[in-house]
Amino acid sequence: MTAPVIEVEDVEVRFRGHTILEEVNLAIYPDDFYAIIGPNGGGKTTLLRVILGLLTPSRGTVRILGGTGPAARKNLGYVPQFRTFDFEYPITVREMVLSGRLGHITRIPRRYGADDHARTEEALETLNIIDLADRQIRSPSGGEQQRAIIARALVGDPKVLLLDEPTVYVDAPTTAQFYGILDGLRERMAIVLVTHDIGVLPEHVSRVACLNQRLYTHDTNEITADMLEAAYHCPVDLIAHGVPHRVLSEHAEEE
Repeated sequence: MTAPVIEVEDVEVRFRGHTILEEVNLAIYPDDFYAIIGPNGGGKTTLLRVILGLLTPSRGTVRILGGTGPAARKNLGYVPQFRTFDFEYPITVREMVLSGRLGHITRIPRRYGADDHARTEEALETLNIIDLADRQIRSPSGGEQQRAIIARALVGDPKVLLLDEPTVYVDAPTTAQFYGILDGLRERMAIVLVTHDIGVLPEHVSRVACLNQRLYTHDTNEITADMLEAAYHCPVDLIAHGVPHRVLSEHAEEE
């Protein structure tokens, strides 16, 4: 059996007496497109921060390709929430994407080399934004900026791509195009997608889990009423009208 690229074991996060994550266990495999859904404040971003090594859990372990240190975490690519970027910063699209190579530069002084520039051009081509490379990052459309963010995560050749609420600030056509790009990347890396919006999940997601302090899953790409009720702590109704796995419960929407 293929070994997991990410293993989360018995992870708990407590802050000022409050439990953020409790007994979370998760395994991500090389061919996964894994979606983690759940209500706002349920711990989804916290879990990503633990996996990335940005937050030390109160207990439990995280292994990336069997390792636990900074070297292992270089196998991760990260696309944070869209709103965390300052698109008014005076930098070109190419320069923004190139900055994703900084963590891979070991020479002193830290200067980009030929390989860094080559990887940047490759990422720009992969995301089909090479024609935007010399434009200021503030000028492209929201969807094009989102592609630049993904390209920045790809230049480090990650084995796993982690995405935190990637479609919150883009429209429906851009969202569909975005998921098409992710589907094309699956041949190269595992993908972990975090979102609170169940309605945006693409049908090619391989597995789905619900997170609200605890992780609820049955290791398929179907969202069941039992999973949602456990995560949202209330009954929900599931219906589908051409878009799989959409939740249209009044109570769930209020969450």
